[in-house]
Amino acid sequence: MPLLITIILFPFVEIAGFIIVGRAIGLFPTLGLIVLTAVIGAILLRIQGFGVLQRLQTDVRDGGDPGREMVHGAMIVFAGILLLIPGFVTDIIGFLLFIPPFRDFVWRRISKNMVVVSQGSGFFRAGPGPGGARGPRKPGGKGPTVVDLDAEDFSSGSGDPDSPWAEHDRLDDDRNDDDKRNGKDR
Repeated sequence: MPLLITIILFPFVEIAGFIIVGRAIGLFPTLGLIVLTAVIGAILLRIQGFGVLQRLQTDVRDGGDPGREMVHGAMIVFAGILLLIPGFVTDIIGFLLFIPPFRDFVWRRISKNMVVVSQGSGFFRAGPGPGGARGPRKPGGKGPTVVDLDAEDFSSGSGDPDSPWAEHDRLDDDRNDDDKRNGKDR
């Protein structure tokens, strides 16, 4: 409910900001200020965005935790969008998100409830948990615990035929294929 009230009241706050600034400096300087903040936002987005991408690549390559840089990148993109939206309140929030200490403050607040999953190198935990910032470890501390099964170790073989999880058609097809390979016909 508070989010709905905020969404409804936000345009009125922005309009009030336009009126206050417009009365203080005039119409054309106010419009110029809005255009200037959009241009500055685009420039900052480009400069800081490339920096975050480079740090993200370095973290992933070195086996580090990419979560922080991913969230920083998302905040920078959000900040750029906020600066492109006309309004002084959105500009203030956008400029705050471009400040690294403010992004770190936001990161510390949300990292406690976040897990980052990486396709190629296991998973990383952003918050407290087993293995700290790099995920669970084997007792020797040499990487994440991995269970590797061969085809012989894992099978969906002879289970309960009345089970709702049994795939009757697939099992029958597999048996027919096995019989054909072994030279048996039904």
